[in-house]
Amino acid sequence: MTTKQQELQALLEPTVVALGFELWGIEYAAQGKHSILRVYIDAQSGITVDDCAAVSLQVSAVLDVEDPIAGEYTLEVSSPGVDRLLFRLEHFPPFFGEWVELRLRRPFEGRRNFKGVLQGIEGEDIVVRVDDHEYLLPYSAVDKARVHPRIEDAASVSDEATNE
Repeated sequence: MTTKQQELQALLEPTVVALGFELWGIEYAAQGKHSILRVYIDAQSGITVDDCAAVSLQVSAVLDVEDPIAGEYTLEVSSPGVDRLLFRLEHFPPFFGEWVELRLRRPFEGRRNFKGVLQGIEGEDIVVRVDDHEYLLPYSAVDKARVHPRIEDAASVSDEATNE
């Protein structure tokens, strides 16, 4: 997480929590007039469009007062979705056994991109099985991590339901 993302997280988290949501993570892409601030929120009961609108209204007010971003930008508030980004080490455990895609800031064993099954965490390392090789990747080196959950197709789910 960049220093700017940490600053924005610290600024916005109290507002999001006060509204009854978890601040899952923040993405900030500074691109002149096309800069984007994405705020991901989550809740046990899920996230609705109305939830995003309510958080957007309050977060926008905080940003207007505090003015932490120079210039113009677009604010987007969203749920993390099923193919969610993992922003903190504590986000990983619920997804052990799922497919993940990791991009590192610098090469590890000659590569920066890893797609495989999330096996676990050992200390500050993420354990990922890619093909038949297990990698221990330092969390501090992770630039971006995304879950790609297995989604069963409707036919196999309905077949299982009728067989019970």
